[in-house]
Amino acid sequence: MTKTFGVGIMGAGNISGAYLRLAPLFKGLEVRAVADIIPEAAKKRADEYGVKAQTPDELLKNSELDVIVNLTIPATHYSVSMDIISAGKHAYSEKPFVLSLEEGMALKKAADDRGLRVGSAPDTFLGGAHQQARQIIDSGELGKIMSGTTHVMSRGMEHWHPNPEFFFQVGAGPILDLGPYYVTELIHLLGPVKRLSAFTNMARTEREVTAEGPYKGSFVKVGTPTTIHGVLEFASGAIVTIGASWDVAAHGHHNIELYGTDGSIFVPDPNFFGGDLVTANLSGERHTVTPWDHPFGKANQDLDKPNPRANYRTAGLADMMHSIDAGYRARCGLDVALHVVDVMTSLLKAGESGQVLTLSTTCERPLALSPQDAQALLR
Repeated sequence: MTKTFGVGIMGAGNISGAYLRLAPLFKGLEVRAVADIIPEAAKKRADEYGVKAQTPDELLKNSELDVIVNLTIPATHYSVSMDIISAGKHAYSEKPFVLSLEEGMALKKAADDRGLRVGSAPDTFLGGAHQQARQIIDSGELGKIMSGTTHVMSRGMEHWHPNPEFFFQVGAGPILDLGPYYVTELIHLLGPVKRLSAFTNMARTEREVTAEGPYKGSFVKVGTPTTIHGVLEFASGAIVTIGASWDVAAHGHHNIELYGTDGSIFVPDPNFFGGDLVTANLSGERHTVTPWDHPFGKANQDLDKPNPRANYRTAGLADMMHSIDAGYRARCGLDVALHVVDVMTSLLKAGESGQVLTLSTTCERPLALSPQDAQALLR
């Protein structure tokens, strides 16, 4: 990457710390300002990381910025990203980048009309373990992947988050909050989804907040399904069941299991960049795969703890900006993000209607990220 792109951060919440901390790892990115509707929050983050604190309007008008990272709440992702595009800047959003297919198409048109890029998290599938899983699948070692399962299930957010109400409203829930990691990973490994169906329900219409904080002991209304069980039919022919729930105290399912004609693969949690990768042959013998030497698989967080992690958040942004100079398709680009939104919102619609739905969008599999490709993004 020959150019240095000026980066602005819109939203100074918890996740902003990760972007501000990790962006300096990547070539061609320089975070120059952070903004928030709460001036004190922006100033606190700006002082912490030595950048400029601005109002949202000032950030949009800042001529030193080429791209703005949208870290606002999901309900405002569309409007804020549209403001970014209208201001003549590239936009990169936290997940999900919009809450409906219609919003995504409108954002795509606005960006295309102005010759701008839109990208979206998650970028965890660029991690070393997930890229090694991709390499194993693409090598043909497992034969043709024909089926699989994926599960993201827990007891919910109210026992640890001090203000969990927004998690249980329309636009959130387990499929839109955590689903992007799992659906994006499946599309990365298998390609686009063709058809799907689902059943949904909720265990409770109210949830008691038990986390410490000002809302402890209060109850939040549940306005969206908290258990979703679906079936995805991929264009490749693979059929994968998906379970997403905040009504599960404990379970024994692996995060993602994919079954090929010549073997199986057990993929680690796509919420993280790393993790153990296991394969099995036709005899059922399991083998823990020796991690390959991938830059985004190297532990760089919690190094003083028993289980250090690899965390390279901002990799998707770095890749998107590098793709502008290098002329390739961004791995966390709008087409993939739009297809992910189509899958997730269609699962919810199928749960309401009981129908099998054919998706109206598609995408190409994101380009694989080899160790050499990843190294080229780092300083």
